Amino acid sequence: MVRPRLNWAAEPWSDSEELECAMVIPETETCATFAFRAPSGAWFDYQPGQFLTLDLPVPGGRVQRTYTISSSPSRPLSLSVTVKAQPGSIGGRWMLDKLKPGMRIKAYGPAGQFTSLRHRSPKYLFISAGSGITPMMSMTTWAWDSGEMPDIVFVHAARSPAEIIFRRRLEQFARRVPGLQLRFTVKEEDPFSVWTGYRGRLSQIMLGLMAPDYLEREVFCCGPEPFMQAVREMLVSLGYDMDRYHEESFAAPALEELPVDIPEPAAVSELCFAASGVRVACDGTETVLAVARRAGLNIPSGCNFGLCGTCKVQKIEGEVAMVHNGGISDEEIAAGTILACCARPQGRVTLDL
Repeated sequence: MVRPRLNWAAEPWSDSEELECAMVIPETETCATFAFRAPSGAWFDYQPGQFLTLDLPVPGGRVQRTYTISSSPSRPLSLSVTVKAQPGSIGGRWMLDKLKPGMRIKAYGPAGQFTSLRHRSPKYLFISAGSGITPMMSMTTWAWDSGEMPDIVFVHAARSPAEIIFRRRLEQFARRVPGLQLRFTVKEEDPFSVWTGYRGRLSQIMLGLMAPDYLEREVFCCGPEPFMQAVREMLVSLGYDMDRYHEESFAAPALEELPVDIPEPAAVSELCFAASGVRVACDGTETVLAVARRAGLNIPSGCNFGLCGTCKVQKIEGEVAMVHNGGISDEEIAAGTILACCARPQGRVTLDL
């Protein structure tokens, strides 16, 4: 049994320290929560709804996969991610089959801007489907632990009642505070079980019944891209103010949504890795990540389109062309940090790597 080491004088966890798996908690037949702690006793500081990138030793080589943190920073002695088996999954499948208490893995983060703390509101509407429930669970736990009465309508869609992740925990919360209203809808019922909730695909009529005052609420949405697209279209048609709509997605954005004012690459560029003493010629069309891999250097990466922030590196000198999708802040860019997956050298560039 892994015994927690409580060290109240410890510093916040930083990603220079590996995480140790403390518990594996089954959620559904195809889903489990992995609770981690810092071996040093460090505590975890993050915002509810943020994510981590895990470095996983799968067969054939290490891979990085991004998972939303399902625990809340109001409970800082451990940190959890909840993983659901997906068709063709490599990292998630390895975690569900191989990751056991006592094992240690490298993690990067936390990162992400999908959090209710950035959009304060007296009333929230959380809409999720499948494993998209994880950031909503984190934000709901934070609201529960705050000691103030929440006003949250929590809408979740699942294939069946048995596949509603965190159902019992959410119901325990809702039984004690009237300000948390749970609204579940499923595609099919479980055999030999009574289901009295909603059934069918989430629709405008259903949303109006679930949250009649939806126009007054700050909306957070997470789930498969087709589900989120349907929710966006639904809210637009209902006259909702989309400036108050926020979503979490780890899917690459549509090409037509990318900015088109990308600078022309330099004809001849050179990428210098100061700490490694390596110099690589390039033409300015390759990303820093691609050039580093070609040179045999490892830069951890997750999404590879500028969202997760895993591949941040420090630029010492030079210029890069970088079109990202929110994985880095303006302050970090001003300080010389770049995202290797979407930064292209323009002339001679030196990195602290």
